[in-house]
Amino acid sequence: MVERIGTCRVLGEIGSGGMAVVYEAIQEPLNRRVAIKALKPSIAIDSQFAERFEREAHFMASLQHENILHVIDFLKDGRSMFIIMEYVDGIDLYDILERSPRLPPDIAAIITLQLARGLDYAHFRGIIHRDIKPANIMVSMQGDVKLMDFGIARHERFGDLTETGTGLGTPSYMSPEQILGDKLDFRSDLFSVGIVLYQMLTGRKPFVEDDTRTVMQKIRLDRFEPPKKLGVDVPRKLERIMGRCLQKMPANRYPTTQALIDDLTEFLAPRVPMSHNARLVMFLKEIGVMSGDQADEVLSAVAPRVLRSGRRNDGFLWNIAKWQSVALALILFSGITVQAASGRWSGPSVGEPPAALTPAEAGRLTVSADPWAHVHVDGVHVLTTPAARAIPLTPGRHYVKYSNPYFAPVEHEVIIEPGRILHDHAALTEPLAVDMKLVEDAP
Repeated sequence: MVERIGTCRVLGEIGSGGMAVVYEAIQEPLNRRVAIKALKPSIAIDSQFAERFEREAHFMASLQHENILHVIDFLKDGRSMFIIMEYVDGIDLYDILERSPRLPPDIAAIITLQLARGLDYAHFRGIIHRDIKPANIMVSMQGDVKLMDFGIARHERFGDLTETGTGLGTPSYMSPEQILGDKLDFRSDLFSVGIVLYQMLTGRKPFVEDDTRTVMQKIRLDRFEPPKKLGVDVPRKLERIMGRCLQKMPANRYPTTQALIDDLTEFLAPRVPMSHNARLVMFLKEIGVMSGDQADEVLSAVAPRVLRSGRRNDGFLWNIAKWQSVALALILFSGITVQAASGRWSGPSVGEPPAALTPAEAGRLTVSADPWAHVHVDGVHVLTTPAARAIPLTPGRHYVKYSNPYFAPVEHEVIIEPGRILHDHAALTEPLAVDMKLVEDAP
């Protein structure tokens, strides 16, 4: 392994592909961690692969966006080429799906939204990625989503590095026109985004090879199987967004990438009244990518931005989001849970320290809700979802209420057993009719 590349001291190899090796390194003049993508020695410097490698560096260096991996420098040293990039401490979507094959709808939508923002920036500059897939999407420990690997990207003004009729990309994530070798535009990337969104929501790809058809034939000719047929409950609006991306004809997909962003933003607005980055960090903690201490450290830093990130022009909705974000921040960052004495409530009275309950004395309840909700147990507000902690309860019957200002409340009856953990989930699907003008005019 090389020890130095330019002004960088190499720490170790962190990945390898068919064309390049990726190293972690320290850029010594600035004392910062970087990632270095090195063209493999077996690839000739004057080959088409080397030309593609250099073009990737130029494309990525021209794209300075928070959702696209930044290129810091490009070096040629004899018969070697190196792309020096920002180092992202995180996990790619491929590995996330290995840990959790199906993602919560809000998480899938947030990842898709940030991905779409990066693509919109590239598309406006005439660059088509052409290789959107989970392995090229990174989620950082700060809750950022980064699009990587522009190795086969194409600029609309420049020629392609492949012959006419030849498709480049990963077959399972290609658009129909990409498979046919037709001329592509930004809508080809949107089809690939639809495939990734489908996989995040259902735990499987929409087009899978079988004995009768190849995956390429299925992408060209077959319609994807609706999530409901797979036993997966996907919010109707998010399913419509996914379906529009997966239209066979480019003309039937979104007319602009910004239109996709608008629909995703509208879907998320009532469901995630907090920083999207914070929600992703909480999810990484839930699936074990981050420890509790790591997540708390990040969340304590983003807490002041929770309110600013969710602000809307609608005064009523903004006030709801503001107060719920404050409540959630208190729960997350101060460890304060509103508790009160009750005949069936196992927790302490207000102001008293939590009781130390052994598994023999109490059971535990974990809760989740789609979308978020305030959770009351036996009339006492315990937490606001999403939350990973278990609620200690005395054995017996308890009443759980889920409330959200946008939906009708849902109530469940649960039976807690000593030393056991019970999980309860609520789907809030019935919207509340609210006269916005009357609310805004109220004192």
